[in-house]
Amino acid sequence: MGNNWPMIERELEFARIRSALGDRSGHCGVVLTGDAGVGKTTLARYAVDGMKLRVRWVAGTVSARSIPLGVFAHLVGPATSSDPVTYLAAARESLLADGHPVIGVDDAHLLDELSATLLHQLAIDRAVHIIATVRSGESVPDAITSLWKDDHVVRVSLAPFSKEQSVELVERVLGGRLEGLSADLMWDASGGNALFLRHLVQGAVESGSLREVNNVWQLRGRATITSELASLLESRIDQLDDDVAHVLQLLTLCEPIDLDVLMELAGEQPVERAEDEGLIRIARDGRALTVRYAHPLFGEVIRKRLGFASSRRLRGKLVTALRTRPLRAASDRIRLAGLALDSDAAAEPELFATAARDSLMLADVSMGEQFARAAVDEGAGVAAASLLARALMWKGLGDESDAVLADYDPATLDDGELLLWGLQRIGNLFWGLGEVGAADEVLTLVRDRVTDPVLSQIVDGIASACALFTGDIATAIELSDKVLDAADPLPWATEWAVFGGGLARALAGRGDEVAAIARRGRSAEKRTDGVLRFPAGFGEILALTLTGQLQAAQSAADQYVEFSSAGQYLAWALSGTHLAAVEVARGRFPAAAERIEQTMAALADQDALSWVFPGRVLLAQAYAALGDAGASAGVLVAARQCAGPAVEVFRHMLEIAQAWQFAAAGMVSTAITHAQKTAGAAAESGQFAIEAEALHAAARFGTSDEQVPDRLAELATRINGQLVGLYARHARAVVDSDAAALDDCAAEFERIGALLSAADSAAAAASIHDRAGDRTVLAISAANAARLAAQCGGLHTPAMVESANPLPLTSREREIANLVAAGLSNREIADRLVVSVRTVEGHIYRACTKLDVGDRAALAALLTDSA
Repeated sequence: MGNNWPMIERELEFARIRSALGDRSGHCGVVLTGDAGVGKTTLARYAVDGMKLRVRWVAGTVSARSIPLGVFAHLVGPATSSDPVTYLAAARESLLADGHPVIGVDDAHLLDELSATLLHQLAIDRAVHIIATVRSGESVPDAITSLWKDDHVVRVSLAPFSKEQSVELVERVLGGRLEGLSADLMWDASGGNALFLRHLVQGAVESGSLREVNNVWQLRGRATITSELASLLESRIDQLDDDVAHVLQLLTLCEPIDLDVLMELAGEQPVERAEDEGLIRIARDGRALTVRYAHPLFGEVIRKRLGFASSRRLRGKLVTALRTRPLRAASDRIRLAGLALDSDAAAEPELFATAARDSLMLADVSMGEQFARAAVDEGAGVAAASLLARALMWKGLGDESDAVLADYDPATLDDGELLLWGLQRIGNLFWGLGEVGAADEVLTLVRDRVTDPVLSQIVDGIASACALFTGDIATAIELSDKVLDAADPLPWATEWAVFGGGLARALAGRGDEVAAIARRGRSAEKRTDGVLRFPAGFGEILALTLTGQLQAAQSAADQYVEFSSAGQYLAWALSGTHLAAVEVARGRFPAAAERIEQTMAALADQDALSWVFPGRVLLAQAYAALGDAGASAGVLVAARQCAGPAVEVFRHMLEIAQAWQFAAAGMVSTAITHAQKTAGAAAESGQFAIEAEALHAAARFGTSDEQVPDRLAELATRINGQLVGLYARHARAVVDSDAAALDDCAAEFERIGALLSAADSAAAAASIHDRAGDRTVLAISAANAARLAAQCGGLHTPAMVESANPLPLTSREREIANLVAAGLSNREIADRLVVSVRTVEGHIYRACTKLDVGDRAALAALLTDSA
């Protein structure tokens, strides 16, 4: 990573600079103002370089400020007179000797009074053009201030980069995509300051906390700054007295901190001086007043200067002070436990255990592991061990998680301890390690031992989720109802029952029942597990998408997106699965692919775990819809390697994605057959909503089977929502070649936001209008299809391909001709389509005859040119 960072365009500011420096301007130049590091000098030099102006650059410095005419003294030579007027005249004559120059002054706020006066006189006389930079918040000579107050120059204020500009800058430097969560963290740390951002990125790359995984750059751990930036910031910190520095040291170890606590430990006047000097900011947090750094990177500088011994001592003082105050919120307990970890103050195991529980509630698995390990080391027992095992499970360390609990003898545990021990082992064995049989053994053991009816509800809840994932929809719903129908079930029982029952109902076509269940889950999740809420909430998202409530699905998915630390990467990634599910349902495929690619990169070391599986299915669908059959096939191969009893529930969704991939690869008849076969399997397992999706896929691919619209019409009477009824109408129009009905379906699909289905329906209508020779309505349908396909990011589905390249071929002839164009031999085509080579040869012959081409090479060339 070199020193020359790219220039991020500031179009408005750039235009104002060039205008102010132009010959026709009514001004003699421009002054750029802004905070240190926002890019004033970079923009100034970039602007004048682009105008090919001859510029004399000088820079104000603290050392030269005490020297009369300090920055221009080298132009005058040894002083021949002590008279300021004579001295100014000599400097002016030297500056103007070479014609009509442009004077560039960096840090003009540091000019001595005589230099500032010279610049002001030159401006009044319009003798030169001026481009200068001034740092905001600094004392500026009156002569410089009057430059813009008297309208001699244009003043341009530079604000920090926007988040979008900051991400663009970082991605251009790194040469790759920046993860969304990491972008948020770097934006918060830098405040959009270009200089800070540059050093933050360089420091993070050098330390290894910013790394590239699957072509996505991720920040994990604390943001790091370079020694160069630390030196720049330290120059300001070195000017502070010891009392103010003490304020900053305490704040570094405990940010944010209650104002009263800080004043108690550091004194009122030092805190007030720190605020006056712009180092800290005080804000109201509910009824309390809290203190934070004015800029977060100051804290990193102070942190680097603190030795271990002094840090340990100060942490102890903070722990002692905070213990005297009520710990009202999880953040209070986490802060106290974090200080206690490396302090000279004694801490109780229960504090660490509580902080571990709080951290996991906030989906910060890294901090959860740290606190739980400390609690276990302090002898907190099986409750703390279950927390440690849970944190390790969520980090993808299934074997290590199981080892934490495997040493406990369940015969020695009481019912409450056994439940904690057993539920965590079940969760890890089933979803973490995929060992369904072993998980079932532990489930049986716990069910036999736990006799308390209230505690047994928790066992029924997790059993519901286990049944769901093995594909037993009926049992999942039955056990879920048993819990949810009970009087006041415990939060853990409710959360697990929502997990099992919500997704089971969505897949079974009972999506309208999920909203009420999901509300109960959101209430329970406040006292259970902050990560579990994400896989548990997937049922709510699917219930809404599978019933056609796409706007509501978007709103529901948006509720899961709220993160503030690198330790919440797992929750951030899982929320990406929710959002991508909605984007796929809406047909926003580039956005869905981008989101899942980042999700898969964030979970690269957990790719075999159950909670990653739905993302693979969505990614395969997105690639296929965009016509990238190869990428889709690669994702499907990876998904099948991770398939098994622990994710059996998603098997039919996986096979629908496979049908999409077949269609993208040009094997349309195979795609239709596979989709209809998948529909039958989904029906047998009770996943009627997925059956409808599979049949709709077959209709979109162009099936002529009368059973498809008939079955969809039957399903529409038993599946919640408006979507399946529309699927049935669309399938009937496809089978009947009813272009007008397809146009109506396209309009209705678009109305509810299902843009992929809308585009395919309009494209199918256009093809039928074309065959009928109805050019007027053809143009309308084709235009709608093109518009909708563009909104989806550029579709490559069978309907779109046929509409864009109308040829007088049957569906089978077109399919084989496309495979010829893809470079497959007759034998390879026969193997893919499960037909004889003679059949393939016959279709190729008829296609060549219809298109008036001589052989398969010419056929391939024709289709390639028309693609």
